Parts: sequence; C-alpha cells; structure tokens
Amino acid sequence: MDITKNYEEKELTISVKDRIDTVTAPDFENFIMDEMGNFDSLIIDFKELEYISSAGLRVLIVVQKKLKPDDIPCVIYVNDTIKEIFLMAGFDKILNIQ
Repeated sequence: MDITKNYEEKELTISVKDRIDTVTAPDFENFIMDEMGNFDSLIIDFKELEYISSAGLRVLIVVQKKLKPDDIPCVIYVNDTIKEIFLMAGFDKILNIQ
C-alpha cells in the first residue's frame, strides 16, 4: 500500500495506491485517525487502488462513523474495479462514492 496526504487549507486528500487488505488496513486506519481533528473535509482517492478487502471496507465505516457527528463531508473517488466492489457490498448506499 502506498498512501499520501495533501492539505488544501482544511480539506484533506488521502490517495491510496496498490492494495488495502488485512495486512495494510490497520495502517490505513491509523493514517486517517492520526489526521482526525485537522480537517473539515475529507477526500479519499482510490483511483489507483487495485484491491480493497473487507478489512479495508471496515475502516471506511469506522471513518464514516467518526465524521458523522461533526457533519464532516467525505467523498471517495474510485476506479471501475473498486466501484464494483463497493456496489457488490452495498457501500454505494452508505458512502459518498464518485
């Protein structure tokens, strides 16, 4: 997993490449949690992500639950492969997928 962050004022963009699986999901979660409180808007860029496991999907639910009380928007940009995984899991109904 290759992960980078970029701030534009209080908007955080996190870009992830390669894979998020049971091995890398904890690192992905810690990366996001370390930034909590530093942003007013979150963009997660999965356009170059090749695979996401159920462990990675769980991280997204955890993040969504953390952001919801403060009404912090989160948009997830996906490629066709990752979009298919989100659709099969029903995540398109609970997350803002673009």
